[in-house]
Amino acid sequence: MSGRRNSTRNKIAVASWRPSRDGRIYTRMELDVSAVLAYVDRVRSESGERVTITHVVGAALGRALRQVPEVRARIVMGRRLDLDTCDVGFAVDIAGGSDLAPVKVLGVDRLSPLEVARAVTSGAGQLRAGKDVAYRRSSGIVRLVPTWAVRPALGVASLVAGGLGRGVLGQPGFPLGTAFVSNVGSLGLDEAYLAPLPFARTPLYLAIGAIQDKAVVIDGEVVVRPVVVLVATADHRIVDGAHAGQLAGIVRELLLHPDRLDPAGRPDAMGRADS
Repeated sequence: MSGRRNSTRNKIAVASWRPSRDGRIYTRMELDVSAVLAYVDRVRSESGERVTITHVVGAALGRALRQVPEVRARIVMGRRLDLDTCDVGFAVDIAGGSDLAPVKVLGVDRLSPLEVARAVTSGAGQLRAGKDVAYRRSSGIVRLVPTWAVRPALGVASLVAGGLGRGVLGQPGFPLGTAFVSNVGSLGLDEAYLAPLPFARTPLYLAIGAIQDKAVVIDGEVVVRPVVVLVATADHRIVDGAHAGQLAGIVRELLLHPDRLDPAGRPDAMGRADS
Protein backbone atom coordinates (compact mmCIF):
# COMPACT_ATOMS: atom_id res chain seq x y z
CA MET A 1 0.00 0.00 0.00
CA SER A 2 1.16 3.52 -0.79
CA GLY A 3 1.98 5.85 2.07
CA ARG A 4 1.00 8.96 0.12
CA ARG A 5 -1.52 11.19 1.87
CA ASN A 6 -4.62 12.27 0.04
CA SER A 7 -4.60 15.90 -1.01
CA THR A 8 -7.40 18.24 0.02
CA ARG A 9 -8.77 18.13 -3.51
CA ASN A 10 -8.68 14.33 -3.54
CA LYS A 11 -10.58 14.06 -0.25
CA ILE A 12 -13.28 16.38 -1.57
CA ALA A 13 -13.49 14.39 -4.83
CA VAL A 14 -13.85 11.04 -3.03
CA ALA A 15 -16.56 12.47 -0.79
CA SER A 16 -18.40 14.25 -3.61
CA TRP A 17 -18.84 11.81 -6.47
CA ARG A 18 -20.61 8.50 -6.70
CA PRO A 19 -21.35 6.64 -9.95
CA SER A 20 -23.28 9.13 -12.07
CA ARG A 21 -27.03 8.77 -12.37
CA ASP A 22 -27.84 12.41 -12.92
CA GLY A 23 -28.82 13.91 -16.24
CA ARG A 24 -26.12 15.89 -17.98
CA ILE A 25 -26.11 17.59 -21.34
CA TYR A 26 -22.80 17.99 -23.20
CA THR A 27 -21.92 20.13 -26.17
CA ARG A 28 -18.75 21.22 -27.93
CA MET A 29 -17.85 23.69 -30.65
CA GLU A 30 -14.70 24.57 -32.53
CA LEU A 31 -14.10 28.24 -33.05
CA ASP A 32 -11.64 30.33 -35.05
CA VAL A 33 -10.06 32.58 -32.42
CA SER A 34 -8.06 34.84 -34.74
CA ALA A 35 -10.12 37.84 -33.64
CA VAL A 36 -9.79 36.92 -29.96
CA LEU A 37 -6.00 36.63 -30.14
CA ALA A 38 -5.72 39.97 -31.95
CA TYR A 39 -8.01 41.52 -29.32
CA VAL A 40 -5.95 40.06 -26.47
CA ASP A 41 -2.72 41.43 -27.99
CA ARG A 42 -4.27 44.88 -28.31
CA VAL A 43 -5.66 45.00 -24.76
CA ARG A 44 -2.38 43.72 -23.30
CA SER A 45 -0.45 46.38 -25.19
CA GLU A 46 -2.78 49.18 -24.10
CA SER A 47 -3.26 48.12 -20.47
CA GLY A 48 -0.14 46.19 -19.51
CA GLU A 49 -2.41 43.55 -17.95
CA ARG A 50 -2.11 39.81 -18.71
CA VAL A 51 -5.48 39.38 -20.39
CA THR A 52 -6.01 35.89 -21.86
CA ILE A 53 -8.56 34.00 -23.91
CA THR A 54 -10.02 32.74 -20.61
CA HIS A 55 -11.04 36.25 -19.62
CA VAL A 56 -12.54 36.95 -23.04
CA VAL A 57 -14.53 33.70 -22.97
CA GLY A 58 -15.65 34.44 -19.41
CA ALA A 59 -16.90 37.91 -20.36
CA ALA A 60 -18.76 36.46 -23.36
CA LEU A 61 -20.30 33.75 -21.18
CA GLY A 62 -21.49 36.41 -18.73
CA ARG A 63 -23.39 38.17 -21.55
CA ALA A 64 -24.89 34.84 -22.60
CA LEU A 65 -26.06 34.11 -19.06
CA ARG A 66 -27.79 37.48 -18.92
CA GLN A 67 -29.59 36.91 -22.23
CA VAL A 68 -30.66 33.33 -21.43
CA PRO A 69 -32.07 33.69 -17.89
CA GLU A 70 -33.52 30.16 -17.88
CA VAL A 71 -30.08 28.70 -17.11
CA ARG A 72 -29.56 30.88 -14.03
CA ALA A 73 -31.10 28.56 -11.46
CA ARG A 74 -30.55 25.94 -8.76
CA ILE A 75 -32.49 22.80 -7.95
CA VAL A 76 -33.07 22.67 -4.18
CA MET A 77 -35.11 19.87 -2.61
CA GLY A 78 -36.74 19.18 -5.94
CA ARG A 79 -37.71 22.79 -6.57
CA ARG A 80 -36.22 25.24 -9.05
CA LEU A 81 -34.85 28.46 -7.55
CA ASP A 82 -34.12 31.20 -10.07
CA LEU A 83 -31.09 33.47 -9.70
CA ASP A 84 -30.64 37.01 -10.92
CA THR A 85 -26.85 37.06 -10.76
CA CYS A 86 -24.40 36.35 -13.58
CA ASP A 87 -21.39 35.49 -11.41
CA VAL A 88 -18.76 33.23 -13.00
CA GLY A 89 -16.15 31.09 -11.27
CA PHE A 90 -12.69 30.64 -12.80
CA ALA A 91 -10.32 27.79 -12.01
CA VAL A 92 -6.85 29.00 -11.02
CA ASP A 93 -3.66 27.07 -10.34
CA ILE A 94 -2.42 27.74 -6.82
CA ALA A 95 0.24 25.07 -6.35
CA GLY A 96 2.14 24.52 -9.58
CA GLY A 97 -0.53 22.26 -11.05
CA SER A 98 -1.04 20.08 -7.95
CA ASP A 99 -4.04 22.02 -6.70
CA LEU A 100 -6.74 24.23 -8.17
CA ALA A 101 -9.10 26.69 -6.54
CA PRO A 102 -11.99 28.84 -7.76
CA VAL A 103 -12.07 32.60 -8.08
CA LYS A 104 -15.64 33.85 -8.31
CA VAL A 105 -16.09 37.10 -10.21
CA LEU A 106 -19.33 38.95 -9.55
CA GLY A 107 -21.51 40.46 -12.28
CA VAL A 108 -19.41 39.24 -15.21
CA ASP A 109 -22.18 40.23 -17.63
CA ARG A 110 -21.25 43.86 -16.98
CA LEU A 111 -17.45 43.52 -17.08
CA SER A 112 -15.00 43.85 -19.95
CA PRO A 113 -12.37 41.12 -20.42
CA LEU A 114 -9.82 43.52 -18.90
CA GLU A 115 -11.96 43.94 -15.79
CA VAL A 116 -12.43 40.17 -15.58
CA ALA A 117 -8.66 39.66 -15.87
CA ARG A 118 -7.99 42.11 -13.03
CA ALA A 119 -10.57 40.43 -10.79
CA VAL A 120 -9.21 36.93 -11.47
CA THR A 121 -5.60 38.04 -10.99
CA SER A 122 -6.48 39.68 -7.68
CA GLY A 123 -8.38 36.62 -6.46
CA ALA A 124 -5.61 34.24 -7.54
CA GLY A 125 -3.05 36.36 -5.69
CA GLN A 126 -5.10 36.16 -2.51
CA LEU A 127 -5.39 32.37 -2.83
CA ARG A 128 -1.68 31.82 -3.49
CA ALA A 129 -0.73 34.06 -0.58
CA GLY A 130 -3.06 32.17 1.76
CA LYS A 131 -5.14 35.29 2.31
CA ASP A 132 -8.44 34.01 0.94
CA VAL A 133 -10.35 33.46 4.18
CA ALA A 134 -13.08 31.21 2.73
CA TYR A 135 -10.63 28.91 0.97
CA ARG A 136 -8.33 28.75 4.01
CA ARG A 137 -11.20 27.85 6.33
CA SER A 138 -12.77 25.23 4.06
CA SER A 139 -9.39 23.63 3.27
CA GLY A 140 -8.55 23.51 6.96
CA ILE A 141 -11.84 21.80 7.74
CA VAL A 142 -11.31 19.21 4.99
CA ARG A 143 -7.78 18.46 6.18
CA LEU A 144 -8.90 17.92 9.78
CA VAL A 145 -12.11 15.97 9.17
CA PRO A 146 -11.71 12.21 8.53
CA THR A 147 -12.58 11.10 5.00
CA TRP A 148 -15.74 9.27 6.11
CA ALA A 149 -17.12 12.50 7.57
CA VAL A 150 -16.39 14.70 4.54
CA ARG A 151 -19.40 13.41 2.57
CA PRO A 152 -22.04 14.42 5.17
CA ALA A 153 -20.25 17.75 5.66
CA LEU A 154 -20.46 18.39 1.93
CA GLY A 155 -24.13 17.43 2.07
CA VAL A 156 -24.69 20.31 4.49
CA ALA A 157 -22.62 22.65 2.30
CA SER A 158 -24.59 21.53 -0.74
CA LEU A 159 -27.92 22.57 0.73
CA VAL A 160 -26.83 25.73 2.54
CA ALA A 161 -24.04 27.15 0.33
CA GLY A 162 -24.77 25.58 -3.06
CA GLY A 163 -28.55 25.63 -2.83
CA LEU A 164 -29.55 28.53 -0.58
CA GLY A 165 -26.52 30.74 -1.21
CA ARG A 166 -25.49 31.16 2.41
CA GLY A 167 -22.00 30.66 3.79
CA VAL A 168 -21.30 27.51 5.80
CA LEU A 169 -18.26 25.41 6.83
CA GLY A 170 -15.92 27.95 5.30
CA GLN A 171 -17.72 27.91 1.94
CA PRO A 172 -19.29 31.13 0.63
CA GLY A 173 -22.77 31.16 -0.82
CA PHE A 174 -22.91 29.86 -4.41
CA PRO A 175 -19.15 29.12 -4.30
CA LEU A 176 -18.63 28.62 -8.06
CA GLY A 177 -21.13 31.18 -9.30
CA THR A 178 -23.78 30.66 -11.97
CA ALA A 179 -21.22 29.11 -14.32
CA PHE A 180 -17.65 27.84 -14.01
CA VAL A 181 -14.79 28.22 -16.53
CA SER A 182 -11.57 26.21 -16.68
CA ASN A 183 -8.79 26.62 -19.24
CA VAL A 184 -7.72 22.99 -19.70
CA GLY A 185 -5.57 24.04 -22.65
CA SER A 186 -3.06 25.45 -20.15
CA LEU A 187 -2.70 21.87 -18.88
CA GLY A 188 -1.87 20.59 -22.38
CA LEU A 189 -5.35 19.24 -23.15
CA ASP A 190 -6.99 19.80 -26.52
CA GLU A 191 -10.42 19.55 -24.89
CA ALA A 192 -12.12 18.15 -21.79
CA TYR A 193 -15.53 17.40 -20.33
CA LEU A 194 -15.57 18.85 -16.83
CA ALA A 195 -17.04 16.88 -13.93
CA PRO A 196 -19.52 19.09 -12.05
CA LEU A 197 -18.94 19.51 -8.31
CA PRO A 198 -22.27 18.39 -6.79
CA PHE A 199 -22.25 20.50 -3.64
CA ALA A 200 -21.79 23.74 -5.62
CA ARG A 201 -24.97 23.07 -7.67
CA THR A 202 -23.59 25.14 -10.54
CA PRO A 203 -25.68 24.45 -13.67
CA LEU A 204 -23.03 25.12 -16.32
CA TYR A 205 -19.32 24.27 -16.72
CA LEU A 206 -17.20 25.41 -19.67
CA ALA A 207 -13.77 24.02 -20.59
CA ILE A 208 -11.44 25.94 -22.91
CA GLY A 209 -9.07 23.70 -24.85
CA ALA A 210 -5.61 24.35 -26.25
CA ILE A 211 -5.31 26.69 -29.23
CA GLN A 212 -4.23 24.77 -32.31
CA ASP A 213 -3.61 25.69 -35.94
CA LYS A 214 -6.18 23.97 -38.15
CA ALA A 215 -7.38 24.10 -41.72
CA VAL A 216 -10.69 25.94 -42.02
CA VAL A 217 -12.76 27.04 -45.00
CA ILE A 218 -13.31 30.79 -45.38
CA ASP A 219 -15.10 32.17 -48.43
CA GLY A 220 -14.56 28.86 -50.21
CA GLU A 221 -10.80 28.83 -49.55
CA VAL A 222 -8.93 26.50 -47.20
CA VAL A 223 -6.73 28.50 -44.83
CA VAL A 224 -4.89 27.81 -41.58
CA ARG A 225 -6.33 29.54 -38.53
CA PRO A 226 -5.93 29.25 -34.73
CA VAL A 227 -8.83 27.18 -33.45
CA VAL A 228 -10.03 26.34 -29.95
CA VAL A 229 -12.55 23.79 -28.73
CA LEU A 230 -15.08 24.87 -26.10
CA VAL A 231 -16.85 22.06 -24.25
CA ALA A 232 -19.85 22.65 -22.00
CA THR A 233 -21.29 20.36 -19.34
CA ALA A 234 -24.71 21.35 -18.00
CA ASP A 235 -27.37 20.18 -15.60
CA HIS A 236 -30.10 18.80 -17.88
CA ARG A 237 -32.75 19.58 -15.25
CA ILE A 238 -32.09 23.25 -15.96
CA VAL A 239 -30.41 23.48 -19.36
CA ASP A 240 -31.92 21.83 -22.44
CA GLY A 241 -30.81 21.75 -26.07
CA ALA A 242 -32.56 25.00 -26.95
CA HIS A 243 -30.85 26.85 -24.10
CA ALA A 244 -27.49 25.35 -25.04
CA GLY A 245 -27.96 26.48 -28.62
CA GLN A 246 -28.79 30.03 -27.54
CA LEU A 247 -25.80 30.20 -25.21
CA ALA A 248 -23.46 28.82 -27.88
CA GLY A 249 -24.73 31.29 -30.47
CA ILE A 250 -24.19 34.30 -28.22
CA VAL A 251 -20.72 33.19 -27.12
CA ARG A 252 -19.70 32.39 -30.70
CA GLU A 253 -20.84 35.79 -31.99
CA LEU A 254 -19.03 37.68 -29.24
CA LEU A 255 -15.79 35.73 -29.69
CA LEU A 256 -15.89 36.49 -33.41
CA HIS A 257 -16.38 40.18 -32.51
CA PRO A 258 -14.65 40.59 -29.11
CA ASP A 259 -14.56 44.40 -29.35
CA ARG A 260 -18.26 44.26 -28.46
CA LEU A 261 -17.22 43.18 -24.97
CA ASP A 262 -15.57 46.55 -24.31
CA PRO A 263 -17.64 49.29 -22.62
CA ALA A 264 -17.99 51.24 -25.88
CA GLY A 265 -19.29 48.09 -27.56
CA ARG A 266 -22.13 47.63 -25.09
CA PRO A 267 -25.21 49.63 -26.07
CA ASP A 268 -26.92 49.12 -22.69
CA ALA A 269 -26.24 48.12 -19.10
CA MET A 270 -27.29 44.55 -19.80
CA GLY A 271 -24.24 44.00 -22.01
CA ARG A 272 -26.15 42.83 -25.08
CA ALA A 273 -24.08 42.65 -28.25
CA ASP A 274 -25.17 44.45 -31.38
CA SER A 275 -26.98 42.28 -33.86
